[in-house]
Amino acid sequence: LHYASVSLGIPSKSFLVALDTGSDLFWVPCDCTSCTPTIITRSGAVKNFNIYSSNSSATSKEVSCNSGLCELQKECSEPSGQCPYQVLYGDKSFSSGVLVEDILHLAIEDYEPKDIDSRIIFGCGKNGSYLDTGAPNGLLGLGMGNISVPSILSREGLIENSFSMCFGSDGVGRINFGDRGSLGQDETPFNHTQTTHYEVSVTQLSVGKNLSDLHFSAIFDSGTSFTMLNDPAYTAICEAFDAQASHKRRPSDPANPFEYCYDVSSNSTDDFIPNVTLIMEGGSQFNAYGAIAYLSSNVQTATIYCLAILKSPDVNIIGQNFMDGYRIVFDREKMVLGWKAFD
Repeated sequence: LHYASVSLGIPSKSFLVALDTGSDLFWVPCDCTSCTPTIITRSGAVKNFNIYSSNSSATSKEVSCNSGLCELQKECSEPSGQCPYQVLYGDKSFSSGVLVEDILHLAIEDYEPKDIDSRIIFGCGKNGSYLDTGAPNGLLGLGMGNISVPSILSREGLIENSFSMCFGSDGVGRINFGDRGSLGQDETPFNHTQTTHYEVSVTQLSVGKNLSDLHFSAIFDSGTSFTMLNDPAYTAICEAFDAQASHKRRPSDPANPFEYCYDVSSNSTDDFIPNVTLIMEGGSQFNAYGAIAYLSSNVQTATIYCLAILKSPDVNIIGQNFMDGYRIVFDREKMVLGWKAFD
């Protein structure tokens, strides 16, 4: 997952939120019963997290049940009551609480950088298993639903109806609201569906020297760490990869989520790791630089690598690992996905 720091309320408090294009609601921990106030980083340092409280912000307002953005009106005992929310995620985690309105503080990078404030509606998360897993300090839903932050900002005329996310292979990235991309980027249209997901169509698969005509739809979801494909796409990629990889495949390991892993030979002169490329509707190629996961922090000394694709029981998801090394543009005005290599 990739994260961004956002500031809410007056006086402002900052929150380190997970960036999730697979959902709509922005929420932060708020007067909650299962918050994670601190975590220990890889370096051993203690990271303290803020907890939002509507009573502590001078600009906070309740969102009533009769709001057009209240999806759980049937749960309300009276129209003037505060709107509840509950979000369920694909990994069975959840967040629940009430909706509030407050000021989001943004920095706009233009010819003259400036700070702007916008009133947004978000979730005051009082309960949720997601609080102590991938999003201990909140989650920024970036989908196409009316309640998402990009939707609110574009409706208010503060940004163009588009945003981009840069995914560095080192885990460092950024999000730019209003970014429509650049000349020379590859593009493919979004599918018109009844959901608020960013769904695209893949028309061919290229694995090493193997090219197959296999048509399937997939959701671009930055909130899913690893790409998940169902059959026939999963089996087609894995078998084509395994047939061409020059290294010895390892036996299955219950502790390893990946099915296809290989030993790197230290004295081999004929190393070949097949590239994985998705050919999108319209013909543009999406090279999956992050399709290979080395089971070591140092690629040069790694002795094991895996094809970092998981088998999905239902929908196809292009996860964050496939987005590594790219600037991904979610252009909701043109209804296209754009991408370009990013350093």
